[in-house]
Amino acid sequence: MATASVATHDTAHDHHDHEHHDNFVTKYIFSTDHKMIGKQFLITGIFWALIGGLLSVLFRLQLGFPEMNLEWLRPLLGGWITETGQLDQTFYLALVTMHGTIMVFFVLTAGLSGTFSNFLIPLQIGARDMASGFMNMLSYWFFFVSSVIMFISLFIKTGPAGGGWVVYPPLSALEQAIPGSGLGMTLWLVAMTFFIASSLLGGINYITTVINLRTKGMSFSRLPLTIWAFFLTAVIGLLSFPVLFAAALLLVFDRSFGTSFYLSDIYIGGEALPNTGGSPVLYQHLFWFLGHPEVYIVLLPALGITSEVIATNSRKPIFGYKAMIISMLGITILSFIVWAHHMFVSGMNPFLGSIFMFLTLIIAIPSAVKVFNYLTTLWRGNLIFTPAMLFSIGLVSFFISGGLTGIFLGNSAIDIQLHDTYFVVAHFHLVMGSASFFGLVAGVYHWFPKMFGRMMDARLGYVHFWLTFVGVYMVFFPMHYIGIAGFPRRYYSWTGFEFSNMYTDLNMFVSVAAIITFAAQFIFLFNFFYSMYRGRKASSNPWRSTTLEWTTPIVPGHGNWPGEIPTVYRWPYDYSKPGAEEDFIPQTVPLSATPESNLPHEQEQVKTEMEIIKDESEALVANEAKES
Repeated sequence: MATASVATHDTAHDHHDHEHHDNFVTKYIFSTDHKMIGKQFLITGIFWALIGGLLSVLFRLQLGFPEMNLEWLRPLLGGWITETGQLDQTFYLALVTMHGTIMVFFVLTAGLSGTFSNFLIPLQIGARDMASGFMNMLSYWFFFVSSVIMFISLFIKTGPAGGGWVVYPPLSALEQAIPGSGLGMTLWLVAMTFFIASSLLGGINYITTVINLRTKGMSFSRLPLTIWAFFLTAVIGLLSFPVLFAAALLLVFDRSFGTSFYLSDIYIGGEALPNTGGSPVLYQHLFWFLGHPEVYIVLLPALGITSEVIATNSRKPIFGYKAMIISMLGITILSFIVWAHHMFVSGMNPFLGSIFMFLTLIIAIPSAVKVFNYLTTLWRGNLIFTPAMLFSIGLVSFFISGGLTGIFLGNSAIDIQLHDTYFVVAHFHLVMGSASFFGLVAGVYHWFPKMFGRMMDARLGYVHFWLTFVGVYMVFFPMHYIGIAGFPRRYYSWTGFEFSNMYTDLNMFVSVAAIITFAAQFIFLFNFFYSMYRGRKASSNPWRSTTLEWTTPIVPGHGNWPGEIPTVYRWPYDYSKPGAEEDFIPQTVPLSATPESNLPHEQEQVKTEMEIIKDESEALVANEAKES
């Protein structure tokens, strides 16, 4: 178990002790309370998950049933259904673009990290709120403005952005290229600018809060792994999102001000454009410098949530606490120096490609450490299969299966053959998309009682898990096979290829599975909103957890703790400790109160702890005397 000194930050925040009054607007709309802001991120993320999922259903209909008459969709899609009843090809590319943008940024970044970083950081480190409540509020409202702009772009006449979610130039830089490179692309760039501002404001707040506002006794070696994950995620975002902003800004210059950062030797309709000297590969470098850290911006929070859920429901200490922290630090560092493995097909120098291949394969080591530690924590644990636990185990499954295919794609020689096929789509949807989504859902099931004071229905949770878990594998496992067979991604239809005819049924199967999996999410949706108002009332600590958030009132008010913030005396994973009366010991229980279960090095800390308790008692008596 990790040991720690007791020197920490005093976070009493006396100015929060007075009764706090809010009206409807300041409590539910322009709130500065981190818990309400976390819920705002969550509800907005759920909305975008439905939109992103619906878009995927639309283009899977096209891919699975290319000859189907989609005239019945005209009331929804209008002119994007052609006279022959087919989906417009330009609109198909826009659907793929918006699906990727929405799911990666608006759901798995804002919906996951925005929700749980906001909600859990102050509660788990023992703080009254974020370092800056106003900045926190701005973070959400920048995201909301970004959402509104992106949503509006879905309804404009020329259609939303259509250059792929990576919006590579020159397609995205030339308004005359396709309809989706016109106003829709402009709105995409504006929306992403607001989104980046939101992410940076949130990241600064998270980092500052963790460093400065930890309660007494909460040293870094006593932080829950969730907080470590949120903290390192914020560091990654703070260093990488400005690069995406620079890439987007230069793209705006090329589109609107006649510059040539990404353009050179372009011919349209046989006529040469005046742009010279630019390179679209520059954009790829800038985008993927954010794009690969983005994988871990969405994965690390999910892994942090999984660490907490698995330890709690295994009734065991997390295996290898320090190794888990070191692995996350390794992932944080390595995520910044592997971006060019997305560019093996861009014509880069083979020697440079071999360097990025080596670094890419190395990042599998800290990832494997996390997997082994999860499996060892589960091994011979007293497992409790709550819905959150099932989704966390599902995440580990996806992380293993999707990660193994990443080893193939990390090899430049193999990647050149597979890069533009559905093998890549299957890989990143398993290891990044599905795993992170499962982490998000696990977090909702686990901390729903703390958010709303009620329990979600476990039976509906089990149905939701099995339909989603099986559905995800039915969607993405076959994609590996059709990818190896050569099926190109981003294509509107494969009917023109003779080799693809033998896989028509498999491709149809994928589309049906995708539709069923999307439909299963409405079970979660019903469970979420019904339980919010009609669910069984929760107890103060329904999962018998050790971390600080369960020491607050069932639904914490403004300031989280009504009195003094508790002091922390131990690490966050004292489960099933030999000699202990209960199978969990909260962080707030002094070591001196559990002599029967203390380890030798903990006994050495008792003397120091007793001195601190004595000083606190004397200070409390002095304050009471002063007040009287």
